[in-house]
Amino acid sequence: MSKLYIGSLDYAVTADQLKELFSEVGTVVDSVVISDKYSGRSKGFGFVEMSSKEEAKKAIEKFNEKDFQGRKMIVNEARPQQPR
Repeated sequence: MSKLYIGSLDYAVTADQLKELFSEVGTVVDSVVISDKYSGRSKGFGFVEMSSKEEAKKAIEKFNEKDFQGRKMIVNEARPQQPR
Protein backbone atom coordinates (compact mmCIF):
# COMPACT_ATOMS: atom_id res chain seq x y z
CA MET A 1 0.00 0.00 0.00
CA SER A 2 1.07 3.54 -0.61
CA LYS A 3 -0.08 6.67 1.21
CA LEU A 4 -0.41 10.00 -0.59
CA TYR A 5 -0.49 13.52 0.83
CA ILE A 6 -3.17 15.70 -0.78
CA GLY A 7 -2.65 19.41 -0.15
CA SER A 8 -4.24 22.71 -1.12
CA LEU A 9 -7.79 21.37 -0.89
CA ASP A 10 -10.87 23.53 -0.78
CA TYR A 11 -12.19 23.56 2.81
CA ALA A 12 -15.49 22.01 1.67
CA VAL A 13 -13.89 18.83 0.22
CA THR A 14 -14.86 15.62 2.04
CA ALA A 15 -13.05 12.30 2.43
CA ASP A 16 -15.75 10.66 0.28
CA GLN A 17 -15.10 13.12 -2.56
CA LEU A 18 -11.36 12.36 -2.39
CA LYS A 19 -12.08 8.63 -2.43
CA GLU A 20 -14.35 8.99 -5.46
CA LEU A 21 -11.81 11.11 -7.35
CA PHE A 22 -8.80 8.89 -6.66
CA SER A 23 -10.71 5.68 -7.43
CA GLU A 24 -10.43 6.78 -11.09
CA VAL A 25 -6.82 5.50 -11.06
CA GLY A 26 -7.12 2.47 -8.76
CA THR A 27 -8.31 1.02 -5.49
CA VAL A 28 -8.57 3.49 -2.63
CA VAL A 29 -7.97 1.72 0.69
CA ASP A 30 -8.60 4.79 2.85
CA SER A 31 -9.15 8.52 2.52
CA VAL A 32 -9.22 11.21 5.18
CA VAL A 33 -9.45 15.00 5.28
CA ILE A 34 -7.67 16.46 8.30
CA SER A 35 -9.75 18.84 10.40
CA ASP A 36 -9.00 21.14 13.30
CA LYS A 37 -9.70 19.30 16.56
CA TYR A 38 -11.28 22.37 18.19
CA SER A 39 -13.39 23.90 15.42
CA GLY A 40 -13.93 20.76 13.33
CA ARG A 41 -13.13 22.82 10.21
CA SER A 42 -11.03 21.28 7.45
CA LYS A 43 -7.35 22.22 7.44
CA GLY A 44 -7.26 22.01 3.64
CA PHE A 45 -5.27 18.79 3.33
CA GLY A 46 -5.72 15.07 3.63
CA PHE A 47 -4.38 11.63 2.83
CA VAL A 48 -5.39 8.92 0.40
CA GLU A 49 -4.08 5.38 0.69
CA MET A 50 -3.86 3.48 -2.61
CA SER A 51 -3.61 -0.31 -2.76
CA SER A 52 -0.30 -0.32 -4.68
CA LYS A 53 2.76 1.81 -5.46
CA GLU A 54 1.84 1.73 -9.17
CA GLU A 55 -1.62 3.18 -8.48
CA ALA A 56 -0.11 5.83 -6.22
CA LYS A 57 2.33 6.81 -8.98
CA LYS A 58 -0.55 7.06 -11.48
CA ALA A 59 -2.53 9.20 -9.02
CA ILE A 60 0.42 11.60 -8.58
CA GLU A 61 0.84 11.88 -12.36
CA LYS A 62 -2.87 12.45 -12.96
CA PHE A 63 -3.86 14.68 -10.04
CA ASN A 64 -0.80 16.73 -8.98
CA GLU A 65 -1.38 20.39 -9.96
CA LYS A 66 -4.90 19.45 -11.15
CA ASP A 67 -7.81 21.77 -10.45
CA PHE A 68 -10.34 20.25 -8.02
CA GLN A 69 -13.25 22.40 -6.82
CA GLY A 70 -11.45 25.59 -7.76
CA ARG A 71 -8.03 24.86 -6.20
CA LYS A 72 -4.87 23.26 -7.61
CA MET A 73 -4.20 20.12 -5.59
CA ILE A 74 -0.73 19.13 -4.46
CA VAL A 75 -0.36 15.35 -4.61
CA ASN A 76 2.79 13.55 -3.52
CA GLU A 77 3.97 10.60 -1.48
CA ALA A 78 3.24 11.05 2.21
CA ARG A 79 6.27 11.24 4.47
CA PRO A 80 6.21 9.38 7.80
CA GLN A 81 4.83 11.48 10.64
CA GLN A 82 7.56 13.21 12.65
CA PRO A 83 7.57 12.67 16.41
CA ARG A 84 6.40 15.78 18.28
